[in-house]
Amino acid sequence: MDLREFLRVARRHWILLVASVLAGVLFGGLASIFAKPTYTAETELFVAIQSSGSVQELQQGNTFTQARVKSYAETVKTPLVLQPVIDTLGLQETASELAERVTASTDLNTVLIQIAVVDSSPVQASATAQAVADSFVRTVENLERPKTGGESPISLSIVSPAIAPTTPSTPNTRLNLVLGLVVGVILGTGIAFLRTLFDYRIQGETDLRRTTEAPMLGGIAFDPDAARKPLLTQASHQSPRAESFRQLRTNLQFANVSGQGNTVLVTSSLPGEGTSTTATNLAIALAEAGQSVCLVDADLRRPVVNEYLGLERNVGLTTALVGAADVNDILQPWGEDNLFILPSGQIPPNPSELLGSEAMGSLIRDLGQAFDSVIIDAPPLLPVTDAAVLSQHVGGVVMVIGAGRIKHQDLEKALRALDLVGANLLGVVLNLLPTKGPDAYAYSYYTQSGGPQNMTDLTDAGHEDRQGSRSDEGNIYRDGPSHSGGIRRAVQFPQRKP
Repeated sequence: MDLREFLRVARRHWILLVASVLAGVLFGGLASIFAKPTYTAETELFVAIQSSGSVQELQQGNTFTQARVKSYAETVKTPLVLQPVIDTLGLQETASELAERVTASTDLNTVLIQIAVVDSSPVQASATAQAVADSFVRTVENLERPKTGGESPISLSIVSPAIAPTTPSTPNTRLNLVLGLVVGVILGTGIAFLRTLFDYRIQGETDLRRTTEAPMLGGIAFDPDAARKPLLTQASHQSPRAESFRQLRTNLQFANVSGQGNTVLVTSSLPGEGTSTTATNLAIALAEAGQSVCLVDADLRRPVVNEYLGLERNVGLTTALVGAADVNDILQPWGEDNLFILPSGQIPPNPSELLGSEAMGSLIRDLGQAFDSVIIDAPPLLPVTDAAVLSQHVGGVVMVIGAGRIKHQDLEKALRALDLVGANLLGVVLNLLPTKGPDAYAYSYYTQSGGPQNMTDLTDAGHEDRQGSRSDEGNIYRDGPSHSGGIRRAVQFPQRKP
C-alpha cells in the first residue's frame, strides 16, 4: 500500500481516527486522574577501597571495586539489608514486600550505587530510602570484614542523602497522554484498514477501478433534497446536481461518438441505486440541449417515472406492445422542450416476455428513427432478466452504480450478464457520491490558460446554438405553454432533424 492509498483510507475514515485518538487521550487522562500517586526518593552511595599504596595498587583496587559494585547492588534487596529497615521504622510488611518497592542500580565503569524507594508518602519514601542506605553500608562492611579481624577493605559513603520528593513520580500525566495518543492512532488506523479490507462496497472511482475499466461517464453527488425534489428542473441551475447531469450528457455524447445508436438503456445491478432518477434527468438534460428526446419507462415491475413527472401511466408501453393503441397516441409531451414520455402502462404478468418480444425491438427502432435520443429506464440486472433482454435492442447501455450500496461481486455479476448477451456498455455513472472526502466527485477542470472552466459550459454553448437554429418542423402540436407534469394533446413522432 502506497502513501496515496494510506491517505485515502485515512480521509475516508477520518471520523473513526479522530474518535480513536480522542478516546486514547481521554483514557490516558482518566488513568492519570484516578491513579493513586506515588513518590520516589533516591540516594546515592560511593564505593571505595581503603588502601594507601602505590598508583598501581590504587588502579588494581579501583578495578576490584568496580567488579564488586554490581554484586553490592544485588545485595540491597536481600532480607539481610531490608529486615533491619523494617525493624527500625516499624513497617507493617515483609522483606519481600519491601523489596518490590526498592530498586538498586549502577552505572557502567563507575563505583556509584543508586538506591530508590517508592511509597505513597513522600516523607515515608525518603525515610525508607535513607534507612536502606544506612543498613546497606553496615551490611557490606560486615560482609567484607576479614574473618581474622580488622577493618573492612571496602568503604561505602552516602554522597546523596535521600530527600522527600515534592512531586509524584507516578502517574506521569504527560506520558500517559502521549501513550494514549499513540495507542489511539495505532488502534484507529488498524480498525480503519480492517474496515477497508473487509468492506466490499464500491465507495468511489478508486474502488470502481478494481472491478471494471469501463469509462466513467459522470458522478452524481448525494443530495438530501433529491428524494423530495428528484428532477433536474427542480434544482438550482448552477447546483452541483444539475451540473453533474449536464456533464453526464456531454460525456455520453462523446462515448457514443461512433454513432452506434441513439437508443440508450439505463440500468443498475440492484434496486435503489438511482436508475430511474438518472434516466429521467439525463433525458431532461438532453432535451434542454435542443434534442428531441423520448424517455421510455421500461420498468414493468416497479415503474416510477410517471410519479417523478406527474404523468398518468395507465396507458403506455404495455398498451403499445399488446397492440391496444398506437404509440403516437400515448406519447406524452413534458416541459417546454422536445421531451416526450412513454410511461410503463399497466403492469403485466409477463414483463420479460413483453420486453424481449419483436414488438419491443420494432418499437425501439421506430423511436430511434423519430427522436434524436431515446432513453430507456430499465429494471436492475441481477433480480430480473428484463434489462439483459432489452440491452440487445438498444445501441448502448449505461450502468448506474450506487456508491456505498453495491458490492464488487454484485457489479461483476451484472457486468458479466451484459457481456453474455453482447451488450454495448457505453460507460458507468457513479451515483450517491459523497460531497466531501476522498470519494467526492469534482465537476470542473482547468483550461490551458489555467482558468477554471466548467464542463457544462460546452454543452450550454451547444444548447444556445441548437436553440438559435431550432425550427418547428415535425408534427409536434402544443396547446400553449405547459409546466412540469402537464399533459398536452397526443402527438405523432417528430421528424428527426438533420
